Amino acid sequence: MNDLRSQLRRVRSEFWPKAKRLLRSLPFAEDLLAAYYCALDEETPSTVRLTLLGALIYFITPIDLIPDFIPFAGFTDDASVIAAAIAAVSLNIRDRHREAARQAMQDPDAAADGA
Repeated sequence: MNDLRSQLRRVRSEFWPKAKRLLRSLPFAEDLLAAYYCALDEETPSTVRLTLLGALIYFITPIDLIPDFIPFAGFTDDASVIAAAIAAVSLNIRDRHREAARQAMQDPDAAADGA
């Protein structure tokens, strides 16, 4: 349970600064945000939350398999990790998570302020 709490703290503090900068350019932005909202949802099972939090931490970590600053290829590994996590837990990503993701796409600043 401590692992879940520490991962939640890290994602809550580090996710939005990076996400706000990149949302408009990420083809997987809505899935990323749905994963974020599902991971933060206390009704989501802990194992699902940990799976998604691991993928989100990979996204926010500046050093990964393919550095994010490499044009076109930089987020390929991030997208793959997010897609694999979502595929593994897709039944737990609810309409409310997807709706929150769509709203956050419209107004990332408001979404980040409410995080």
